[in-house]
Amino acid sequence: MRIAIIDESPARAAVIAEGLNASGLTDVTVLTERSGLVATIEKLSPDVVLIDLANPGRDELEELFAVSRAIARPIAMFVDQADDRSIEAAIDAGVSAYVVDGMKPERIRSVLDVAIRRFNAFSRLRAELDEAKSALAERNAVDAAKKLLIKKRGIDEPAAYAALRKAAMDSGRKIGEVADALLTAEKLLGDI
Repeated sequence: MRIAIIDESPARAAVIAEGLNASGLTDVTVLTERSGLVATIEKLSPDVVLIDLANPGRDELEELFAVSRAIARPIAMFVDQADDRSIEAAIDAGVSAYVVDGMKPERIRSVLDVAIRRFNAFSRLRAELDEAKSALAERNAVDAAKKLLIKKRGIDEPAAYAALRKAAMDSGRKIGEVADALLTAEKLLGDI
């Protein structure tokens, strides 16, 4: 597992690296420079990113949240102090684990495991949500196309659905794609 540690303090980063090494994780890169951080992380392509901040300021948090939004990887953030606004911003930015005053070498591996599991669970939920939204949009398009066919052809709902299904089968496309095409054509022709 490739791990990137972001910390301007080499001493603090060494504590994290020590905890990772003690648990058998040795492919660790420490990044102490914040300039060009997103590009560096994208080039490095780590499996997990660990961010350590002593007392993060608003600008520093925003910059690191940009990293979180730019990469689809588990991110664990270690901070010495936190407030509700910082925690909420971290969660909104996609940070998988937000640890306050808990950077002990023996805890690093468990925090890493939690971050990975939370990231994977959230990714599954996001994929399921996207799939549900897509299915709903397709169903809405099919319903609208059926209504259009009923109105234009004077046929009933089962016949309208059968016409859409036949067009989909004849063209080798999904019924939702045919419905979208029909609605787009109607919109274009309706404007003429």
